[in-house]
Amino acid sequence: MKKILALVAVIALVAFAAPAFAAANPFMDVPMNHWAYDAIGQLAARGVLSGYPDGTYKGNQPMTRYEVASAVARALAVVDMTKASKQDVEMLKKLVVEFKDELDALGVKVDKLDSRVAVLEEGVGGWKLTGEFRFDSRTTDNDNSTLYGVNNKWDQNTTRVRLHFYKQISDGVSFYGRFHGAGGDSPKWTRAYVDVDLPWEMHLRAGRQSIDWEDALYWVPFGTWQTDGLLTDRDGLEAFYLTKNFSMGQFGLYASRKDSAEEVTNPADKDYTGIKEHWEYAARFVFNFNEQFSLMAGYQMIDFENEEPGNTKDNDFATWYVEPQVKFSENFILKGAYYSQDTEHFGDKVVGASDDPSAWRAIFEVKQEALKFTSLWLEYNQVDAGFVTPNKETYKFIANVYDYAPLYRNYGYGDFMQIQNDADIWRIGAFQKWSDKWDTFLHYAKFDIDGMSPRTNGGSLVDNDADNYSIGFNYHYTPAVTFSLAYDKFDSDIEKYDDDMIHFRTRVVF
Repeated sequence: MKKILALVAVIALVAFAAPAFAAANPFMDVPMNHWAYDAIGQLAARGVLSGYPDGTYKGNQPMTRYEVASAVARALAVVDMTKASKQDVEMLKKLVVEFKDELDALGVKVDKLDSRVAVLEEGVGGWKLTGEFRFDSRTTDNDNSTLYGVNNKWDQNTTRVRLHFYKQISDGVSFYGRFHGAGGDSPKWTRAYVDVDLPWEMHLRAGRQSIDWEDALYWVPFGTWQTDGLLTDRDGLEAFYLTKNFSMGQFGLYASRKDSAEEVTNPADKDYTGIKEHWEYAARFVFNFNEQFSLMAGYQMIDFENEEPGNTKDNDFATWYVEPQVKFSENFILKGAYYSQDTEHFGDKVVGASDDPSAWRAIFEVKQEALKFTSLWLEYNQVDAGFVTPNKETYKFIANVYDYAPLYRNYGYGDFMQIQNDADIWRIGAFQKWSDKWDTFLHYAKFDIDGMSPRTNGGSLVDNDADNYSIGFNYHYTPAVTFSLAYDKFDSDIEKYDDDMIHFRTRVVF
């Protein structure tokens, strides 16, 4: 094939390249009145085509497979995905396959080209829309279950409808939005942010987002409790989140501002009027010493503003933490976290609590591949009285029972909660994947909480220990449809909180 004619294919390949512009043709042997003059000039200007050292293009010579492969590789580097069609991407994939050997010989990493094509596929056609639907039916033993939030023994509703919107705006820039409704929530955008790749392997995420730095520290089987981190993992942070990758780790920091006049849910608590407005700063460094050992160190500061007259209480608190992880093998992992907190300026003080409470947890995880029939999750937590967590979901059992947490307050997003008494919490979980259709789980948690003074008992100290058992299964009817059935039981020292629940869930993703 003559070079000029072969160029037609390359022109088609990059027809969706970044905006077309007039460019002077750099090759002395391409006359200005040639039908391909402008196209060759544009492709040369974008680095897709190159000529010979003597400044010629030699368009009448046959084009070698190596020359086509080189043009394909260069075209992939400059293609504009916002203008690509499915046919364009399919052609790119075919060209990469066709010229794989030549690309290898030229030293072009075909794997990287495949990744590039995958990115193009992800962004092709404009917006990508996916979703999730969840319908729950629950019944409890108590008529009005404070613990499970079920009234009149039955609760049946659509608890989740989510639409996910994704758009690859350009190479290195994308948008993601999650629209959430149902379950009594007003429909709203719970996430909306842009991702921007920056020079020097830095990445910026700006907008409403969820930042979860502790996702390796909790186990989330269906129907159980305590499913979130102590400091992070909550939606709705209006934040700038910057990360920088290193050869052996990553540095990250974020800043978030909560500034709303409508978030105080307890207006009777006048001392806290205005504390809804605050800054949140956090930074962490993850360092992988080798494949077996890694360490994360971080700092989080919650800086409230108390500018309104009569507001005498401050609520600032800061947390230092470290998270080591040891992989004895891919199937045996020991990990944990230690948190040290400064709560000297946090509102009311829990009686007997220090200004620097701490918390720690240790987890030993065994993958199913090691034991063949089940995985294991063994976890121990210890939390000092006075410890403040911005995420009440972490100890949902404690937070749900109001008498257990008289200092619990809701600030709109991130349900700040102060642990009332020293607490020890054990968790044991087993998850079994039997086939692509079936999996089951078992879970046990023990709450050992020092004597508290629940309001219902007139302030007298009582034990507040509790046990929680769960058992259930998931049936994946199709890859998109899952049915789940679980039984959950709480056995508490306070009799009125003894309860159990049967939970049936239908979940569809699309």
